[in-house]
Amino acid sequence: MNFDLQWLLLGLPIAFALGWLGSRLDLRQWKREQHDSPKAYFKGLNLLLNEQQDKAIDAFIEAVQHDPDTSDLHFALGNLFRRRGEYERAVRVHQHLVSRADLPKAERDRAQHALAQDFMKAGLFDRAEEAYKALEGTAFATEAQLALLTLHERSRDWRAAVEVAQKLERSGTASFSSRIAHYWCELAQEADARKQSAEADEALRQARDAAPQSARPIVLAGQRAHARGDHAEAMTLWGELLTAHTTAFNLVARDYAASALACGEQATALERLQGLYRRAPTMDLLAAIATLDPAPAAQRSRVFTHLQEQPTLSAAQELLRQMTTEGFALEANEAQSLRTAIGRAAKPLQRYRCAACGFEAQHYFWQCPGCLSWDSYPPQRLEDL
Repeated sequence: MNFDLQWLLLGLPIAFALGWLGSRLDLRQWKREQHDSPKAYFKGLNLLLNEQQDKAIDAFIEAVQHDPDTSDLHFALGNLFRRRGEYERAVRVHQHLVSRADLPKAERDRAQHALAQDFMKAGLFDRAEEAYKALEGTAFATEAQLALLTLHERSRDWRAAVEVAQKLERSGTASFSSRIAHYWCELAQEADARKQSAEADEALRQARDAAPQSARPIVLAGQRAHARGDHAEAMTLWGELLTAHTTAFNLVARDYAASALACGEQATALERLQGLYRRAPTMDLLAAIATLDPAPAAQRSRVFTHLQEQPTLSAAQELLRQMTTEGFALEANEAQSLRTAIGRAAKPLQRYRCAACGFEAQHYFWQCPGCLSWDSYPPQRLEDL
């Protein structure tokens, strides 16, 4: 027993020394690996800051090879691919992360969100929709819903857009009532194009319920009543618009005057239009007033007064038209040349301009074709603004 104990006492220091030596070797190797990986990472970061994306991608690939389990490097690499337009490579990187069973759920959700962005940028909207829907119940749920809303607007899937917007509003993200009303108006116009009046009526009712004070449902309802010859209903609706949305009334001023003539309310309508014109003079209102009071002398006087108070090219163009029609002392070719020159100069100012992105259009849009913002067009033309 003494012999065995003696050998045991001698072996313990040796075993301790061997263990210490082995740990030192492992520590040196670990330090070397850790030193190589950050070095490649910081090299890629430096190249990225210097806008050398090609070299930065090579550096990040090197970093991933040194440490394939580091998800942050994969995210950086995938985002670089997406920024360069190499969507297929970005998708491969993020799909690899999503498929990794050892990755924490939060990281997999992050990878799923990045994958959806890859599909969206690549124009693969069906796959992007599936990827965004997979984020339901995650920390990226709200961002995914907002992206889905944009996706549905681009594809003009208005019913799906209504559902997503209602869900976002119920979650307390923001108020989407105005946009929901626009979606229902789009559905109403599509139903009218298919000659399905009952469906269009229901869509307009939904639009009014979603946003009772929104201008577009009232405008559209009035235009539909005017088109089917129900001028009394059109006058009622546009009277409501005149009270609630004075500036938006410019969009229907001429139709309002036509409906007033059709249902015998010329005097009342003329008084309303003149009162509105005194508060906010525009050429659209002036044209509507001329419909109700077509006397040439009165029209010429009104246009001349407008030109003095609002020296716009459209007013000058209208006054010149009236003067030449009444036999003003101008040669025909001179008058035509003058009208053409003024009309060409006035045309850029007779446009509507988006307040969000500056996109200009000859016709009024409820949704900007450029930036897809809703209600971003003031209902006055540039010259009136």
